[in-house]
Amino acid sequence: MLTGVQVLLLGGDARGLEVIRKLTELDALVTVAGFDQLHSSLDGAVRAEMSEDLFTSVDALVLPAVGTDDDGKIIAVFSDKELVLTDDHVAKLPKHCTVYTGMAKPYLRNLCAKHGVRLVELFDRDDVAIYNSIPTAEGAVMMAIQNTDITIHGSSCMVLGIGRTGFTLARTLQGLGAKVKVGVRREEHFARAYEMGFEPFYLKDLLHHVSNIDLLFNTIPTMIVTAQIIANLPSRAVIIDLASKPGGTDFRFAEKRGIKAMLAPGLPGIVAPKTAGRIIADCLSRLIMEDSLQRGNGQ
Repeated sequence: MLTGVQVLLLGGDARGLEVIRKLTELDALVTVAGFDQLHSSLDGAVRAEMSEDLFTSVDALVLPAVGTDDDGKIIAVFSDKELVLTDDHVAKLPKHCTVYTGMAKPYLRNLCAKHGVRLVELFDRDDVAIYNSIPTAEGAVMMAIQNTDITIHGSSCMVLGIGRTGFTLARTLQGLGAKVKVGVRREEHFARAYEMGFEPFYLKDLLHHVSNIDLLFNTIPTMIVTAQIIANLPSRAVIIDLASKPGGTDFRFAEKRGIKAMLAPGLPGIVAPKTAGRIIADCLSRLIMEDSLQRGNGQ
């Protein structure tokens, strides 16, 4: 239980509703800002206006999937007011407070480092990333179906990267009957892809493998689907880039060439916000509980 633990949650989207529900179920004292346009109940959480006073006694500060932008602004889909996390806000946090977010940009990292506040990026964790790969893969398949006139079954698909998302996506496509090529860098990934029944190749040879594919899924957040690669794709091909912005595709050249290319980061929160919210809520509640127990033991 989180009885007596004070949590401040700022902004976010529908995933945050699951986080609020979980934390209040565990008896945490939850205060939220950035939900003034939400007309439904918040499961016992206290609504408040953004002010420095909110930060003085919190044990955990919870920010959205992308904590802030480069100017400190916080996404808040349930509010028409601008939420900005400032230096003065973070300065008010108790030293034992932990800041939780999905992923942090330099602005947030620098603020936390300046004031000696612990920052936890949930999307860096293997468990969260692997759970999130499930709605990501389903969302990618949904986009593929919506943007092609063929079935996934029997199609020629390529997945670049066999990390936590790429592995789940390749296996999902294979389960739907696609022929799946997987681009890898490491020998052990090549061996694992082969063992799983994929057709592996090394990314340095990408140019030689793209001439006859229907769907190209990229999970690598560096420029890899270059103009040269796109020029070698068949005109029917569709590119779905799942990497974080700005992705790893030359979208300008794809448009010029008439190749359909889409950047689709953050699919879990779009296609399955309830599931994605539960993934975050379960991990977050465990981490806050561990922090609370450590403080109770004087560590």
